Amino acid sequence: MIDLYYWPTPNGWKISIALEEMELPYRIVPVNINRGEQFAPDFLAISPNNRMPAIVDHDPADGGEPVPVFESGAILIYLAEKTGRFLPTALRPRKTVLEWLSWQLGGLGPMIGQSGHFSFYAQEQIPYAQARYRNEMLRLYGVLDRRLEGREFIADDYSIADMACWPWIITYKAQQVPLEDYPHVRRWYKALQQRPALRRGYEVGKELGKPNQTWDAEARKHLMPGAREGK
Repeated sequence: MIDLYYWPTPNGWKISIALEEMELPYRIVPVNINRGEQFAPDFLAISPNNRMPAIVDHDPADGGEPVPVFESGAILIYLAEKTGRFLPTALRPRKTVLEWLSWQLGGLGPMIGQSGHFSFYAQEQIPYAQARYRNEMLRLYGVLDRRLEGREFIADDYSIADMACWPWIITYKAQQVPLEDYPHVRRWYKALQQRPALRRGYEVGKELGKPNQTWDAEARKHLMPGAREGK
């Protein structure tokens, strides 16, 4: 059994989708990031960066004590290696999956997140920051669109790279991205949307509410460091 410390956000969806696709038994441990539960000592013992998702594997391959894993990319690799699925073992295809997983972790996710933050959540409107991150987000959409031209999946076969990227494209409407301008991304996004396991993973925790649904004073205190410091 795997404990998934989770809240319904793009990074959380990566892991719930992977667990469903890999057919691993798991249970959800909600971490309400709007209420500061990511700073609880018990959670920090698992995820010292005070970010979800995180997992605890109670049935590790070595048969030893439960294994905690934090950071979504590390979790995806861990689960893929545990099951032998969605991460090739051959040198070249494995390299490609890890490249595109790293691209999402260092580029697509952070830039979409920053674009949304400065455009929709920041209390101070900073046109330079809004333009900077929106332009970078759209550049990355273009990178993904070119990669998917002539390919069904990001790394040819369906992999953890797709599982990492897809949840971030979910936000395209909120981000006001004209998806029709990226036809290969749109085709890929709609095709993956039909996968039953992916749909189940995306639906996990719907009863917990939409991500960042309640940006009240307490949520800002926990999610925006400046607000936590009273700035």
